[in-house]
Amino acid sequence: MTETATVTQATAQAFQDTFAKSKSDMEGVMKAQQEQLQKAASQITKGFEDLTAFTKGNVEAVVASSTIAAKGAEEMGRQVAAFTQTSFEKSLAAGKAMMGVKTIQELATLQHGFAQSSFDTMVNEMTRLQELSVKVAGEAMAPLNARVNLAVETLAKPLNGPVNGSMNG
Repeated sequence: MTETATVTQATAQAFQDTFAKSKSDMEGVMKAQQEQLQKAASQITKGFEDLTAFTKGNVEAVVASSTIAAKGAEEMGRQVAAFTQTSFEKSLAAGKAMMGVKTIQELATLQHGFAQSSFDTMVNEMTRLQELSVKVAGEAMAPLNARVNLAVETLAKPLNGPVNGSMNG
C-alpha cells in the first residue's frame, strides 16, 4: 500500500470515528432532551391533576359553606318567625287587658309594663340573633378558611425549597 493510500485510509477512518462519536454524542443529547421533555410533560400533567383536585376541593368547600349558611339562615328565620308570633300574641293579650281597664292609671301601668316587656324581649331576641349570626358566619367560613390555608401552604412550598432554577419541588 502506498503512503497516500495509507493517509487516505487513516483520514477516512478518523472521519468515520469522528462521525460515529458525533452521532453517539448527538443521540445522547437527543435522548437527554427527550427524557427532559417527558419529565416536564409529566410534571405539567401532575400540575393539572393537582390543580383539578384543588379546584374540586374549593368547590366542595363553597358548597359546604353555602349549606351551613343556608341552614343558619333557616334557623334565624325560624327564630324571627317564633319571635314575631310570640310578640303578636303578647300584643293581643295586652290589647285585651287594656280594653278591660277601668282607670287611666291602670291603662298607663299596663302600657308601661307592656312597652318595657316588649323592649326587653326585643333586645334579648336581637342579642340571640346576633350571636347566632356570628356563630353561623364563623361556621360557614371554616371550610373556606381551610382552603385558603391549604392554598397558602401549597404556594409556600416551592418558596421554601432550594432556588436553583430547576422545576424540582
